[in-house]
Amino acid sequence: MALCAAFVLWLLAPVLTPFVVAAVLAYALTPLVDRLDDLGRGRLPRVLAVMLVELLFVVVVLGIALLIVPILAKELPQLRDQVPVLLDHANAWLKPFLAQFGLSVSLDVASIKAFVFKYLTANAEDTLASVMSSVKLGGSVAFAVFSNLVLIPVALFYLLMDWHGFVARVLELVPPRGRAAFDSFTNEADTVMGQYLRGQLLVMGVLSVYYSAGLALFGLDLALPIGIFTGLAVFVPYVGFGLGLILALLAGLLEFSGSGGASKALLMVAAVYGLGQVIEGFFLTPRLVGKRVGLHPLAVIFALLAFGQVLGFLGVLIALPASAVLLVAIRRAQAHYRASKLYIG
Repeated sequence: MALCAAFVLWLLAPVLTPFVVAAVLAYALTPLVDRLDDLGRGRLPRVLAVMLVELLFVVVVLGIALLIVPILAKELPQLRDQVPVLLDHANAWLKPFLAQFGLSVSLDVASIKAFVFKYLTANAEDTLASVMSSVKLGGSVAFAVFSNLVLIPVALFYLLMDWHGFVARVLELVPPRGRAAFDSFTNEADTVMGQYLRGQLLVMGVLSVYYSAGLALFGLDLALPIGIFTGLAVFVPYVGFGLGLILALLAGLLEFSGSGGASKALLMVAAVYGLGQVIEGFFLTPRLVGKRVGLHPLAVIFALLAFGQVLGFLGVLIALPASAVLLVAIRRAQAHYRASKLYIG
């Protein structure tokens, strides 16, 4: 049965993606809608609560997406100005360093400069023409993206309007004699998911403030967008942290090229991001996420990669809920085994 369900998911993954996205978002946002309902004490129509929550979510998503705009606006001109200087410094350092090991290697600085300038000095018309050409060549992809952007908010609206009704109809499919065990299992999985998501949101918020403040203390102009991006990206363990570190290092190398250069950028990254890892690993995650949740960072990474490999983007979306369900199933299997006669303790 499970294999058949997985096969159907694999076949219908492109079609199911917007609905799964909406379902995951509805699961996370329904408590907020319910809270507004409770605060209104029946005087606030649920449709208005749903519209407020969905509008707030769209604003937050757009705000996060727009974080990349000041980073690009600041770093692209700096790249155009500073890359030639950085390449000359790298070539001057690399040749004597490799010569110590009997290697004679030098960068083709002229070719690299020409390649960089070709793309960094392109005017807006050339960029727009390239984008339009890509859209024409990948029209089906563009249409799919546009369709998902329309379908997801619509599906999310209807799911938020009647989330509890949908859940009740799913529960009706469970045989009555298995209802107690099923309810116990889903409640435990829901608790694990809730603890993990709430804890991760708190960790992301604290780290966004920390990285923004830490980078600002070193005088980095892009401290706020890069700091917030790093804090939010830690939701994907190690990968998000690595992306933020690379952005901060690149911004530091470009901005501090005339005052301290690479040494100041490396010191900034080592101090801010090194201390950030210590704070996250030893204080924030144990206290805010909690050890009893049991979703180890490596397990999260493996789940994201494994589900993504099998089901694509749809797999990435369901990786975390599926991991929570599997975790609860493994815990119960272990408890059943320890209580059986086969266990020798």
